[in-house]
Amino acid sequence: MVLSAEDKTNVKTFWGKLGAHTAEYGSEALERMFNAFPATKTYFPHFDMSHGSDQIKAHGKKVAEALTRAVGHLDDLPGTLSDLSDLHAHRLRVDPINFKLLSHCLLVTLSNHLPDDFTPPVHASLDKFLSNVSTVLTSKYR
Repeated sequence: MVLSAEDKTNVKTFWGKLGAHTAEYGSEALERMFNAFPATKTYFPHFDMSHGSDQIKAHGKKVAEALTRAVGHLDDLPGTLSDLSDLHAHRLRVDPINFKLLSHCLLVTLSNHLPDDFTPPVHASLDKFLSNVSTVLTSKYR
C-alpha cells in the first residue's frame, strides 16, 4: 500500500504530537497486545508481563524508537527497518501476525490518548503506515 503525500504529512504531523510519550504509548500498546491476545506471550516467555514492568517498558521504548525512525524515513522503510526485519525473522522468529496485532493495539492506544487529533484521515494514514511497517518486518520470512 503506497503512502500518498497526504498520508506522509498526516503520519509525520500526528507522530510529532506524541512528543516525549512515544515510549509510554509503545509500552501501553505492547501490554494491551499481550492482554488482548494471550497467544502473543508465547514468544516472550521470559518477560515479566505485569503492568508497567521494566521489560514491557524497555521493549515499548524499542517499538517507539523503531517507529519514530520509520516515520523519519517514510520513503525508505525497507532500508530503515532491514536490521529489525532480520532480527524478527531469523533470530526471534516472531509470528508475523503479531505485527498486525501490535499495529491494531497501537492505533487503539493512540486514539485513546489523542482523540481530537485522531481524525478519520489520520487514522487511515496511520493504518497504511503501520501496514507498510508490518509488511517490511515480515518480508524476510519468505
